Amino acid sequence: MYPALRFVLIALSVIILCASCKDGDVLPKPAAQLALQYNRGDYGAVSREQCPFLFEANDYARVLSKRDCSMKIEYPQMEATIYITYKPVEDNLRELLIDGQKLSYDHNRKADVIAEFPFVNPIKKTYGMMYEVEGDAASNAQFYVTDSTKHFLTGALYFYSKPNYDSIYPAVDYVKQDMVRLLESLEWKN
Repeated sequence: MYPALRFVLIALSVIILCASCKDGDVLPKPAAQLALQYNRGDYGAVSREQCPFLFEANDYARVLSKRDCSMKIEYPQMEATIYITYKPVEDNLRELLIDGQKLSYDHNRKADVIAEFPFVNPIKKTYGMMYEVEGDAASNAQFYVTDSTKHFLTGALYFYSKPNYDSIYPAVDYVKQDMVRLLESLEWKN
């Protein structure tokens, strides 16, 4: 190879190498956090004449009910819904409890953790369990509650999108607090 061409290639390589170096240190990008914030709404009583229970719901949510006392509590801003199902207890409490527990553990394949939180309020005669499902499960929060003699209620939170727990966590946390408020305010009419 010609000595002049070799010199030009080496000089050009050194110039490109020096130009690509910066004076500052290379720093990693900071961890990104979702900045989703939802207003804490006011709570109002939800009671349907034909249904044997009442509870408080967030006024940012829409409550839709059916004749069989099943309900949907929709959160349009978050594209989420809590599905509530009511069943009377007719010598089938054991089966209802098994179904209530099975609802949460059906998500076990996709769940990282399933945490159980017992709920007991002897004054209002409400006894149950709330489940938090961490991970990319279809439903991230469920509950069941009963008076052990006449009434059984279940609830499950679903989003209208493919589960990605990291992305929906702020909304899950918000709605989960509403579910706790529902359980705490739940009263049987008879």
